[in-house]
Amino acid sequence: MTEHPNTPAVEAAAERLDRAHRTGVPCPPVRDLLPPGDLAAAHAVRSLLTGRRLAAGRRITGWKTAPAPPGPGTPSPRTPGIDALGFGALLDDTAVLDGDEIPWGTVLQPRAGAGVALVLEHDLGHERHTVADVIRATAFALPAVEVAGSRIRDWDVTAVDTVADNASGGAYVLGTRPVLLRDLDLRTAGTVLERRGEPVSTGTGAAARHGHPLHAAARLADALVRLGRPPRAGDVLLTGALGPLTDVAPGDVLEARVDGLGSVRAAFGRTTETAEGDPR
Repeated sequence: MTEHPNTPAVEAAAERLDRAHRTGVPCPPVRDLLPPGDLAAAHAVRSLLTGRRLAAGRRITGWKTAPAPPGPGTPSPRTPGIDALGFGALLDDTAVLDGDEIPWGTVLQPRAGAGVALVLEHDLGHERHTVADVIRATAFALPAVEVAGSRIRDWDVTAVDTVADNASGGAYVLGTRPVLLRDLDLRTAGTVLERRGEPVSTGTGAAARHGHPLHAAARLADALVRLGRPPRAGDVLLTGALGPLTDVAPGDVLEARVDGLGSVRAAFGRTTETAEGDPR
């Protein structure tokens, strides 16, 4: 796919999202700034914003699929275009250690879900990947808590907004016990996300986009190759929440359990610490 130019509309949308990111104040949707339904332009916004983070010293640690939070105007997991372009970059400053506190305010309007992360041992560079390609390239799997966040006020998003906003990327937490894929049946693996011991979201691997975490990873790799950035060895691929995302409140402690993979915790601070100029 030919790279979309950074037009004035793309730059205006990027500036709106970037200001929300810097100030911690959610902004209006950006779809009014871009041509209707233009997912290539939305990707150009995402790419421009990621480039700014890299120029500021961040590094890409992997990629994530776009979430499908509930609400009017929100894309479903199989919205046309979301599968093709609905991904975001994971950056090193959004990776949180298991159990470490995520300062409140570093992720805007946070929602969390339990899922599966794949860590690659080899590049994925084909135009179209098979499940066998993904299995051969994967070193191991880990349980994950994906903390989605939206710079757009009240999560009032369409596919264009979601793509432009780095697939609503916020933070991510990985477990610490790697498991080989040959020891897992990810399609039937049950997941539960608990808040202080009480279940708030449940699901299975069959709830992943395309019906399986490995299928989601294959289509994510396809999209990245088409846009000129194939997944590389060492990258983390977040394959999406396997149950509904849950709203997060200050002081929450969430624990995700995935059958066969174990558990991982995400803890949130009680006070707002984001300010103008914060690199997050």
